[in-house]
Amino acid sequence: MISNSRYWFLLFLVVLVYIAGMFVTLFENDSAQFAVMAMRMVQENDFLNLFKGPNDYLDKPHMHYWLAALSFKIFGLYDWAYRIPGILATLLAAYSCFGLGKLLYNTDTGKLAALVFMTAQTIVLSVIDVRTDAVLTGFTIFAIWQLTTYIETNRIKHIILGALGAGIAFSTKGQIALVVIGFPILCHLAYTRKWNTLFNWKTLVALLVFAIAISPILYAYHYQFDLHPEKVIRGKSNRSGVFFILWEQSFERMSGEDIGKNSSDYFFFFHTFLWVFLPWTIIAFAAYWFRVKTFLKLKFAYNPNYEFLTLGGITLIFLLISFAQFKLPHYLNITIPLFSILTASYLYSIYKFSKKKATKVMLGIQYFILSVVFIVSVLLCFFVFKFESPYAYVLLGIAFLTIIYFCLKREEYYLRIITLSVYSSLLLNAVLNLHFYPSLLEYQAGLSIAQTVADNNIPVDNIYKISDEHTWALDFYNQKPVIISSIEGIKNKKDIWVYVDDVHLKKLQNLGFDWDRQYSENQFRITRLQAKFLNPATRKRALNKRYLIHIY
Repeated sequence: MISNSRYWFLLFLVVLVYIAGMFVTLFENDSAQFAVMAMRMVQENDFLNLFKGPNDYLDKPHMHYWLAALSFKIFGLYDWAYRIPGILATLLAAYSCFGLGKLLYNTDTGKLAALVFMTAQTIVLSVIDVRTDAVLTGFTIFAIWQLTTYIETNRIKHIILGALGAGIAFSTKGQIALVVIGFPILCHLAYTRKWNTLFNWKTLVALLVFAIAISPILYAYHYQFDLHPEKVIRGKSNRSGVFFILWEQSFERMSGEDIGKNSSDYFFFFHTFLWVFLPWTIIAFAAYWFRVKTFLKLKFAYNPNYEFLTLGGITLIFLLISFAQFKLPHYLNITIPLFSILTASYLYSIYKFSKKKATKVMLGIQYFILSVVFIVSVLLCFFVFKFESPYAYVLLGIAFLTIIYFCLKREEYYLRIITLSVYSSLLLNAVLNLHFYPSLLEYQAGLSIAQTVADNNIPVDNIYKISDEHTWALDFYNQKPVIISSIEGIKNKKDIWVYVDDVHLKKLQNLGFDWDRQYSENQFRITRLQAKFLNPATRKRALNKRYLIHIY
């Protein structure tokens, strides 16, 4: 379907784009916050208690933070070190897509599924803006692959590996991992009628392995919360950490209780999917629609030429998360491996059965997506943040010429669809990782202020803040959380540095505080882009200021 040389060359370019993003400043809030939480584990040599700022952290299990802390232990406290576990988990997910695609279909479909997965926009972004979902996605699809292999082969090593993967996934984000693994497996069992694989001693072994895998997390929750009923978490005392992670967590997410509600839009994930799976979105819709039509035509009768794992798993997971009252775009990441396999199977089918009309339509759509990517890339490089280095023009020119060459090259349509779709992802994300994000993150004040602290030998133990605003980037790049205080608390202190915004700077001034040195940096919430900021002519109006002042 696609030559090995081209396939591995494209994968090599994808990995280069991943590596380019490793060295970008950590994004606020989540990436920088999670990095600070892992950093504190290492600095305080405490791997059982998990804190978000001054507060005990109940929301998510420890695995993501343990992996980041391990990376910090090995490589040091660097932003790129924080991203390593996420990248490795993403590569595991890609390999699992290959393995599951090969198992359900054939080797070509498996290879293409891995390529589709690695170039989906939300996955490339998750390698840069690393949250718990990278590890969750890697181990959920690994578990699905291994458990499906067990159902098909009845070999005990696969159910053990599946249980281990499920345990690590659960230890990363809780019960949602079991739902994401369980729905596709149940759909596969229901379609193939292989329920007998569950009812034997091997299942008991798997349950034991799963219990052992999650025991460190349960102990950590027990140690931090169950042994301390006096702790007040979200206004409640007597919180059992073990009961929370085994039962309460997902219900809170679904209802929005305690953590709050941010969306009651039941179509949130539908319109979010339009961008998170680019450049493969339209092909994925076609794959889903035609697979639904096929099963309706078959009246869901078993046919060994089809599988229901991906379609059923996607449908059930999508429905479940759509009813949650708290939604974020990256919650869709857990469905991307299943979408990738389904999409790859559709692309393989139009190649195998020479569906020329469908192939032409899909190629036309991918040309349109590529043209949009060209326009966006030009705007990012020549309007939003203009190129400054002459080498940047050369690299962009080479990228454009390469893509134009493959557009004009006489090849089979299906091969062009794959190649140009991958190049769309590569072009967009190379521009983002090498140019747009580095320029954008100059407006995240935390790093700039941290550089000021280092350049002026300001003691990090002597920096305070008097607001509730989180300072994750400053905390991480200072390698020391800013001390939380109040105006009353710093009243009688001398020779201290205070990190403030415009409002609190004016308050200090009105209360008679005096300072002899002041540094300021531009601040913008970079994860909430808006047209006013992206337009250089109006950007200043979208900016705030952050100050570091020396009270003597």
